[in-house]
Amino acid sequence: MEVYWQGLMEALRLLLSGDRTVLEIIYRTLQVSGTATLISVLIGLPLGTVLALSSFPGRKMVVSLINLGMGLPPVVVGLWVWLTLSRYGPLGFLGLLYTPTAMVIAQAIIASPIVTGFTIAAIQSLNPKIRLQILALGASRLQLLWLLLREARLGLLAAVIAGFGGVISEVGASIMVGGNLKGSTMVLTTATVLEVNKGNYEIATAFSIILLTLAFGITAFLTTAQQRGR
Repeated sequence: MEVYWQGLMEALRLLLSGDRTVLEIIYRTLQVSGTATLISVLIGLPLGTVLALSSFPGRKMVVSLINLGMGLPPVVVGLWVWLTLSRYGPLGFLGLLYTPTAMVIAQAIIASPIVTGFTIAAIQSLNPKIRLQILALGASRLQLLWLLLREARLGLLAAVIAGFGGVISEVGASIMVGGNLKGSTMVLTTATVLEVNKGNYEIATAFSIILLTLAFGITAFLTTAQQRGR
């Protein structure tokens, strides 16, 4: 218990003192995970909507692949992205390896299937009669789509929350493609791992508390918006 208490005190000290290194790590965490979540939403919501509302040969296979992707091990994603962006990889000429951009790519790949899968489930959970009622009232295709998305908004916000939760807590892929470089690619999860490896358990606990507080604050905000939509 003493380690937890000391970690809490250290977290408060770092935040209240305005430690520049810690603030940079927090900002980079928000920047990387926020950008990855946004990309996954821009990919996942439209793709999930199309898959939920359309019917075509091979659709079940595509949905099965999406569901498989929801459980992709981060280290596997990190390895694939590393191989792709490494010097001898197909995109090695871009020089993105060990940069925040590489971390965003890896996290977006992790979160996109999650957002897509939740979107499919949210839209498919709607009563099928709603679509017929909307069309019977003379709605256009765009109006139909908008009203269906509005009806499924609670599930869609759950998709965003799940996607964000999947990337804010991710560590394996971030270390592999980011390198955990101080002042460049270090985020709260990778900083915690580094301090544990160095035996600085108080600082590691402090980073973990800051991370949990940050994740809770953003998730609480999204949850409030979701429940208000009821």
